[in-house]
Amino acid sequence: MNREETLKGEIRAMRERLTRLSQASVRINESLDFNVVLQEVIDSACYLANARYGVIATTDAAGGLDAVLTSGTSDDEHRQIVSHPDGQRIFEHFRRLPGAIRVDNYFQYATSASLDGRLPMRVWSGLAAPILHRGESAGIIYLGHDREEKEFSEEDEEILVMFAAHAALVIANARRYRDEQRTRTDLETLISTCPVGVAVFDAGTGEPLSFNREAVRIMDGLCAPGEPPEHLLETLTVRRADGREVSLDEVPIAQMMVSGETVRAEELYFQVPDGRNLTALVNATPTHSGTGEVETYVVTVQDMSPLEELERMRAEFLARVSHELRTPLAAVRGSASTLLNESTDLHPAEIGQFHQIILEQSERIRALIADLLDVAHIETGSLPIAPVPTDLAALLAELEQRFRAGDSRHDLLTEVHPDLPLVMADRSRIAQVIDTLLTNSVRHSPQSSTIRIGAAPGDLHVLVSVADEGTGIAGESLPHLFRKFSLTRGEKQMPDTGLSLAVCKGIVEAHGGRIWAESSGPGLGASFTFTLPTVNEPRLFAPTQIPETSHRPARGSDREPVRILAVDSDNQALRYVRDALVKSGYEVVATGDPHNALLLAEEHSPHLALLDLMLSGTDGTELMKRIKEFSDIPVIFVSAYGQDQLVARAFELGADDYVVKPFSPTEIVARIKAALQRRTTAVSPFPYKAGALVIDHAERLVSLEGEPVELTPKQYQLLAELSANPGRILTYQHLLRRVWGSSGDADIRPMRTAISAIRNKLGDDAENPKYIFTKPRVGYSMPRADAP
Repeated sequence: MNREETLKGEIRAMRERLTRLSQASVRINESLDFNVVLQEVIDSACYLANARYGVIATTDAAGGLDAVLTSGTSDDEHRQIVSHPDGQRIFEHFRRLPGAIRVDNYFQYATSASLDGRLPMRVWSGLAAPILHRGESAGIIYLGHDREEKEFSEEDEEILVMFAAHAALVIANARRYRDEQRTRTDLETLISTCPVGVAVFDAGTGEPLSFNREAVRIMDGLCAPGEPPEHLLETLTVRRADGREVSLDEVPIAQMMVSGETVRAEELYFQVPDGRNLTALVNATPTHSGTGEVETYVVTVQDMSPLEELERMRAEFLARVSHELRTPLAAVRGSASTLLNESTDLHPAEIGQFHQIILEQSERIRALIADLLDVAHIETGSLPIAPVPTDLAALLAELEQRFRAGDSRHDLLTEVHPDLPLVMADRSRIAQVIDTLLTNSVRHSPQSSTIRIGAAPGDLHVLVSVADEGTGIAGESLPHLFRKFSLTRGEKQMPDTGLSLAVCKGIVEAHGGRIWAESSGPGLGASFTFTLPTVNEPRLFAPTQIPETSHRPARGSDREPVRILAVDSDNQALRYVRDALVKSGYEVVATGDPHNALLLAEEHSPHLALLDLMLSGTDGTELMKRIKEFSDIPVIFVSAYGQDQLVARAFELGADDYVVKPFSPTEIVARIKAALQRRTTAVSPFPYKAGALVIDHAERLVSLEGEPVELTPKQYQLLAELSANPGRILTYQHLLRRVWGSSGDADIRPMRTAISAIRNKLGDDAENPKYIFTKPRVGYSMPRADAP
């Protein structure tokens, strides 16, 4: 009878375990979300084995640590487990075990295995089981009891192994689903932000299924105000490359799609009844069902208007170059013909004048050809520049002497700051820039008026200016002033300085500076200013916001790149910025949708934001405010508007810089570097030493008693920020903003976890600290460095 009751009890216990296992299996199959599945797995494992604590760690495709989730822990305990200093080694140890393992005392077991067994909560006995999928390790499950008298049984081990085998398949499915969702999201983002219009049509009905933003923009350009895009598809006339013309009000789209024709790079002409039109390069590809029927049509449309505008500008450029060459050539030819005409009796003075004309006009041709070559070098990024430390004051004195020796009747006033630092400059090239600006001022100023040259030091540069009292410049012309052959001081005259000013811009930007013009309007004079970098500008900086994910890092490098968020409603401008930054080694997150920009900023945590001032449906300053609510990153505005009021307002609202379009890749990259540099923490060129602790900011090395201390990037940032301000208490809000890029009301628990991890690695007792001191409810500090 006792044996029968024992068997019945065992059967009941087995039935109960199987029921619990079945219930747990159902729970973990209820979702495909990867993190939800992992949490259900570890919660269910604790439920099956009646464990107080549980930890699940999964592997990534390369076999490294992918995700860590816990059960039964507080938020603070969870964070400490996830950031455990020996977490990777512990994970590798259990992952390599041949099977499940039970231990009576976790701390003793970890110590015997040369692992750091310290945990934020007390764990006695433990049970670990591998998660195996198709014979490969997918992770581990570790369970623990919080009381010494509780132990895991053999039955607990068996049921956990069974559950882990089922969980492996569920986790693999969830991971595949996650990867597919990520790929889908990436593809949708790519299509949405693509600078080419993409539209999908139902082949059976001809109804549009989806448009990306560029397709909507193209259609908006053809639609009448308030007209829905669907109506446009009923009134559009399409002319194909072979001359065939189709009116969609006579031949519906569905009828055109029946044939399943594939179109490859065909230039089509679209026109609406009121005369508005568009030329576009079109590709159209049908997709087929399993039975071979055409289901949908995917159509890509590239607006040719920008290319047509480029062609127009090219033709205009050639026409103006031809004009500039023909004028002096005509003078040279006329003078030479007169001199060679034997029937003409010329006075020696007249002969001299003709020779002078030939000389002057030849020089004019030479200068124009030199400018053309310089422009070509600038546009290809091959302008030869050899910057060396240069005494700018001495150079200006030479140029002033040369100017006064000429035949100009203008009064030249030079104002140079007495403590002007040396600049990095190619002496001949900068002389060329200043000569061009002086010539420009002379040409457009009345005789006997004053021209002023100034030079004054800035933060990390020197400002050089040339100002006149001449014809001035209209406000609408200022943004286009440095383009090739821009008409800047009167539409009736040919642009003598058009190429020269474009060359000036290229030379200055090749030096890492920028150039701009200011004028109160026609008749009120103009001022041209450019910057040059100073020699030995400070570079002893330790970043407080280490890039956490684009510089294209060198092969084998563990340095992660700087990430830039670029937002511009103009797809052409966005592509220009993206290409320029990627070539300079930055990782770019680009979008034309300001609403999507906020999501991207939260998801990718950029180190700097590059925003267009005028965005579709909103104002760039409003987007800046929203971004700065959760991330204190530098913001640079780019805009076609350079009015003082707009620039001043942007800076008042918190902008770090303001760049007027058009700009060169050199300029925008230099501005970004400067903005990021201003957000760094200046440190002493000497290592920080306090007792046995040494922090070498230049090399980013930390050592204790001569032995290196391994810190995570975030831990080093925190330690660098504290050591850069020795003896000073840094508030929680300050550290959250500088190290985590978070607002002052963010969760401080990650910071406490990082401080705890640093103290553990430094052997620093929180109750009796030597290196990191806590000011309760205020912040942290480090002692002043030892005297050298």
